[in-house]
This record gives sequence, structure tokens and C-alpha cells, in this order.
Amino acid sequence: MAQDTRLARLLHVLIHMHLRDGTTTSETIAQMLHTNAVVVRRTMASLRDAGLVTSTGGRGGGWELACDLNRVTARHVYDAIAHTTAFAIGSADDNPSCPVEKAVNRLIESALQDAEAALLRTLGARPLTALVHGVASVRGRRG
Repeated sequence: MAQDTRLARLLHVLIHMHLRDGTTTSETIAQMLHTNAVVVRRTMASLRDAGLVTSTGGRGGGWELACDLNRVTARHVYDAIAHTTAFAIGSADDNPSCPVEKAVNRLIESALQDAEAALLRTLGARPLTALVHGVASVRGRRG
């Protein structure tokens, strides 16, 4: 099963944009993510719609941070992405009248609700600048 990597990719992009004075182009992002600029523009649109970035078209256009990463968390980015569920596990619907299936589904749905709540708490716990500081400290140790 394919994993949804949009959250990781968009966080990656936002941190790089911050480190590059807040601007970049779709072509630069495409090179960074090993994809093409059309996919970048489609994916970045969710961040634009959420007010996290702005875009300018035409020659010399690109993307600019429209937010302060001190006030933005991974949860904000997660919320900006259109998704149906955080996890691919789901309940069954083979025999809705079966009491065993109902009990199993209640267990799975409860566990998924708890897991999603924990995920969202973690994603919302720190501003993205905490990641920037982590990158800066790794860079400092290397050279």
C-alpha cells in the first residue's frame, strides 16, 4: 500500500523556504523532491489555500512564505492537506448484523480515534522553527 508523503514533503519544503529567506520556485522544489513542477504547484496549492504561502505567476514567479514559522506547527500543515484519514486501517462491513464484527469494529474505531488524537497532539506541539533549529544544530556538528 502506498503511503501519503504529502505532509513530510510539505514540511520539508516549508523548512527549506524558511532557510532560503522565505522564497523559492516550483522548479527548485521539484528538484528537491524529485518530481515535476506541475505536481509541486498542485501540492503547494493546499498551503496557499490555507494562507501559509503565496504564489506569483509568470517569469520570476514562485512561492513565498506568508506565515511566521514560529506560529505554525506540523498540525497546521496536516490540516491544510485534503485527506480522508490519518491511517489506512479500517473497520469491516462484511456482515453488519454480526455481533463479533460489531465488537471488532468498535475496538478498531476506538483505537484509531485514540491514535489520531495522539498524532494530532504531537503534530501541534511545537512550531516548525523547532525543526529549523534541529537542522541548524546538525549542520553545525558536520562542518
